[in-house]
Amino acid sequence: MNIKLSYDIAKSDFSKAGEASSNIKKVLRQLGIPADIIKRIAVSTYEAEMNIVIHSDGGRIDLLVTPEKIQVKAVDKGPGIKDVELAMKEGFSTAPNEVREMGFGAGMGLPNMKRCADEFHISSSLGNPTEITIIVNI
Repeated sequence: MNIKLSYDIAKSDFSKAGEASSNIKKVLRQLGIPADIIKRIAVSTYEAEMNIVIHSDGGRIDLLVTPEKIQVKAVDKGPGIKDVELAMKEGFSTAPNEVREMGFGAGMGLPNMKRCADEFHISSSLGNPTEITIIVNI
């Protein structure tokens, strides 16, 4: 049996940031998914969610749970990433100072997503939406 959930993520809405990843964590617990897998999905989903809040014009996170894997797809509405290879480096960030002052924007989002995933795919270019797919095998 497959389970699909979708969450809209608003630009710059720090008051709701983290709600999607928290909800996904609860759902996975209810499904009896092992704790180590839940942690990997929760961390990667939170990082994706925060990137949408901080860097984009809003977006969506889709969850697909199958008997074999959990897939998280994060798609934003732009503005895209100028240099994906550079953005994947730990510590690189384009977050504005006000976001850093709140404790976000340390440049660990994309590297953490990749580290938590069994499969990680990112598609982005300047002026276009960014699409990230994270797969964790069960």
